[in-house]
Amino acid sequence: MRVELNVPESVTEPHRWVKHQPVLAMALRRGSIEMGLRRSEMSRFTYDAGEMGLVPRHLEKWFRNEDMHYLSIDISDVALTAASRGTSGEVELRRVDNLVDARLGTLVEAVNAERIDGFPSGRLFLDSVEQALAVALVNGYAVRHRSVQTHRGGLGSARLRRIKEFVYAKMEDEVTLCEMAQSVELSTAHFARMFRKSTGETPHQFVMRHRIERAKEMLRTSDARVLDVAVACGFKTQGHFARVFRRMCGVGPTEYRQEFLGRVAS
Repeated sequence: MRVELNVPESVTEPHRWVKHQPVLAMALRRGSIEMGLRRSEMSRFTYDAGEMGLVPRHLEKWFRNEDMHYLSIDISDVALTAASRGTSGEVELRRVDNLVDARLGTLVEAVNAERIDGFPSGRLFLDSVEQALAVALVNGYAVRHRSVQTHRGGLGSARLRRIKEFVYAKMEDEVTLCEMAQSVELSTAHFARMFRKSTGETPHQFVMRHRIERAKEMLRTSDARVLDVAVACGFKTQGHFARVFRRMCGVGPTEYRQEFLGRVAS
């Protein structure tokens, strides 16, 4: 998944715009663009903040950004094919202008918040969001698609144990959805579905929970600096670590350590 912030350029002349991957774009503020098959036949499209545009693959048009700030997300073939579950060939999405979709909007806003923070959650978070975007797009906006299949059961105990071992082995490193699936010899899409059924969590939530549990253990049993604990548990910055820790534990890492030491002393 490629994420890109687009802002109006100083050069306002139309240019040829070619996209070979489906693109979902969201306006970050009210603005307008012009598009057309020919430079002499361009139409203006105005978007309010939060409105989206879904652009199908292999689009070639003349384009001019008048005054719109927007976030564009390229959806990969891998994610769309996995989401289609059984549909052969390329997944074809239809074009939709001024799209308002609460589920898609929430996912794109999550990606934008992640971008603003400098992508601290890593590749696994983006992989998970892309998979969710792909499922929503295939189910709601594919030209031809099959209904979503339901799968009973989930991952077996042996596979869940291997996943946990893999996450602990990669505690300090970047983890991707593809790597987690490969560790138990499953396709990415099948793994994501079965994992949620087995654990009630997304892979990203699972990894974050285990990283925070490891961080709590380190804060209780070592004198390491909070920054060193954050790095050892796979967080890129101390600030991101502190926000996730507070969200999951109700207090920050420093407060957690102080409270624990206070209880031990008493």
